[in-house]
Amino acid sequence: MYLKTLHLKHFRNYGDQRIEFCAPKTILVGDNAQGKSNLLEAVELLATLKSHRTSRDRDLIQDGNAFGQISATLERELGLAEMALILRSGSRRTAMLNGEKLRRQMDFLGHLNAVQFSSLDLDLVRSGPGERRIWIDTLLMQLEPIYAYILQQYTTVLKQRNALLRQWGEKDNSSAAVDATQLAIWDAQLATLGSRVIRRRSRVLKRLTPLAQSWHTAISGSTEDLQIRYAPSVPLTEGEPAAVQQAFLDKIQQRAIAEQHQHTTLVGPHRDDIEFTINHTPARQYGSQGQQRTLVLSLKLAELKLIESVVGEPPLLLLDDVLAELDLNRQNQLLEAIQDRFQTLITTTHLGSFDAQWLNSSQILQVQAGTLINP
Repeated sequence: MYLKTLHLKHFRNYGDQRIEFCAPKTILVGDNAQGKSNLLEAVELLATLKSHRTSRDRDLIQDGNAFGQISATLERELGLAEMALILRSGSRRTAMLNGEKLRRQMDFLGHLNAVQFSSLDLDLVRSGPGERRIWIDTLLMQLEPIYAYILQQYTTVLKQRNALLRQWGEKDNSSAAVDATQLAIWDAQLATLGSRVIRRRSRVLKRLTPLAQSWHTAISGSTEDLQIRYAPSVPLTEGEPAAVQQAFLDKIQQRAIAEQHQHTTLVGPHRDDIEFTINHTPARQYGSQGQQRTLVLSLKLAELKLIESVVGEPPLLLLDDVLAELDLNRQNQLLEAIQDRFQTLITTTHLGSFDAQWLNSSQILQVQAGTLINP
């Protein structure tokens, strides 16, 4: 797939900016706080409907405006696709595909695939489980757009169940039987939807792990062994989906008293984690900065390969200010892996990290106060 054009209107610090991409690699160069990351964020929204920087649409809209818009022309093997997102500060956004308004925003997913790698991703190993859940869920939404709907359903049921647990704590014991019946209904829905989330996370990690291990071996010079383990809060039994659901329900029963005391759901994929070990040592607590950066770089390169193998076309690669965070060896590994295989948008404050061959084959755009200039 190839992003041909991008048009930003009242998005972040861009008033009205249209970009035509004319090379496999586009380098956005400029000082900090000029809008380089904003441009990559716009592409990320088209791919995932999410921004890793904010969850509020009003933060994405240029100050003083009621709406913002991201439009793009995407070339895929099946033909051209026109994509647009209209963001509103006080109401629901609109997603449009080939000029038609989509009834469900989730139908927008899967048309543009992209892997985002920013300096913030280097905290993926060091941060808490929530960041790793967001990472794997974002990948799954691109590989299986239906997953976004499943996760949304699970989140809705989880909120309802938590509300009931809080109400239970506020009532006297005379209503306990009624509450227990209601809770059993939510338990069944939570187990059904939660087991779907768990099985999909487990499945994608099984496919991603050998790819990441291969990259990690190459980058570390075969000196390090990477292991990735999915750690669900529910035992992941082999066999039919019904077996996972039953394990889910059994675990809920085991934690019932604790949930009644804490008034919140303690079992389910919202409690899962993903564990990384390097040479049998937990990377989060004991990995050096260099090891952690190699790990994250390996994960991102593995994402590229996995999406390409599943979708059948190479995704876009969005590199947001990461070269400065990587040493020369890791920079070379990353740039060598990209070549012209993936359309790449990369931000930097200077061009010193790129050799002449890279610069000659790249489109270079200067970013200055929300305006793109050909240097």
